[in-house]
Amino acid sequence: MSLRIHDLPESDRPRERLIEQGAQALSNAELLAIFINTGLKGENAIQIGTRLLNDYKNLRTLSRRTAKELSEDRGLGPAKAAHIAAAFELGRRAAKEDVIEKKMDEPQLVYDFLGADMAQLNQEVLHILVLNTRMKLVHDEVLHKGTVNESLAHPRDIIGCALKHNAHAFILAHNHPSGDPSPSEADRQLTRRIRDAAELMKIIFADHIIVGAPRAGAKPYFSFREAGML
Repeated sequence: MSLRIHDLPESDRPRERLIEQGAQALSNAELLAIFINTGLKGENAIQIGTRLLNDYKNLRTLSRRTAKELSEDRGLGPAKAAHIAAAFELGRRAAKEDVIEKKMDEPQLVYDFLGADMAQLNQEVLHILVLNTRMKLVHDEVLHKGTVNESLAHPRDIIGCALKHNAHAFILAHNHPSGDPSPSEADRQLTRRIRDAAELMKIIFADHIIVGAPRAGAKPYFSFREAGML
C-alpha cells in the first residue's frame, strides 16, 4: 500500500517543502498534490498527480481540461478538480497582469499576454490587440474561432474592429493547437491581405503572432514582424 502524504517524513511533504524551500523546489506532481490534498486507497496525492501528468502528457494538455472534465478522473472529484482548474486560471491571469501595462512592441510580450490562454485551446482562435499611440493595449477581442484563413478571418472584420476602437496600431495573434507555430500558406496570405488593408486605412499593422507550445531550443511563437515578413 502506498504511503499517505502524512505518513511521509515532514521534510518530504510537498506543503512543508514549499513553505521551507519555495514552490520552485517542487516537481509538477508535487505541486499538483498540494491541490489534490488527499489520495485514495493505494495511491497518495503525489502519485495521483504523477498519474495525471502521465495520462495528459504535460501541464499544457492538463490545463486544457475543464473542472467538470477533471472531476471525472479517478482520485479527483468536483472539489479537487475545481482547485486544479482554479490554479491554472490564476496562473493565466497573473501572466496577463504582468504585461498589460507595458508597451506591446515585442512579440514576447504578446506571447506572455496570450500564450497561457491559448495553450489550453483545442481549436484555432484569432485575437486582435488594439493599441493606442503609446503602443499600449486598449482592447483585446476574439474575432474568430476555428481554422484561421483569409476567407473566414476577413480583412473587413479585422480592420473594422481596429477602426471601431480608434486604433493607432493593432496586432493579430492566433494559435496552432498542434504546438508548432510555423506559418501556413493561409497564414501568409491572410497577413498580406491585412497588411494591404491596414496601409490603405493608415493604421499600423504592428505584427501577426502565431502561438505554439514551448519547445526545446525554439521560441514558442512565430512573429511575422520578427521574421521580416511584415
